[in-house]
Amino acid sequence: MSGQLFAVVGPSGVGKDTLMAQACARLPGLVCVRRVITRDAAAGGEAFDSVSERVFADMAARGDFALHWRAHGLRYGIPVAGLGPLARGERLLCNLSRGVLREAAATFPALMVLHVTARADVLGARLAARGRESTDEIAHRLARTAALPDGLNVVYIDNSGPLEDGVAAMVRALQSVSA
Repeated sequence: MSGQLFAVVGPSGVGKDTLMAQACARLPGLVCVRRVITRDAAAGGEAFDSVSERVFADMAARGDFALHWRAHGLRYGIPVAGLGPLARGERLLCNLSRGVLREAAATFPALMVLHVTARADVLGARLAARGRESTDEIAHRLARTAALPDGLNVVYIDNSGPLEDGVAAMVRALQSVSA
């Protein structure tokens, strides 16, 4: 039996990691894939494996990543080893960049995309609160738009309101798909 991979995408500050953690806590058998990132471990946010640029490059050269990409001056990777539960029929949530979705869909044909959105004012406040970017960098992030590739199975989740509403929407989306 084969499991199901769910790609969670959306702009920075939309609450992807929070929704993912809450969904995994509420749905038995749902696993959040841990990313490898060239970000300082002290930066906070999601649980991730922090590595240097050199270590990341070595891992990529060895084929340790099922998917990897560069965004916002950092490198991100989804370790092949982290996808092992798929072979056991488990359901996995994976925080991906919208820019890697075409490759992800080619690699995982049954991929379902959960596109998390929020109003611009909410995103701006969340980005400012986490304190990683300057006001200009936040404005640049808010001005960017990224379309999703055609032909994907996409469910949109609005996370502008209370956390519980966003979590409930994600849980409903996940429950609507049988593994």
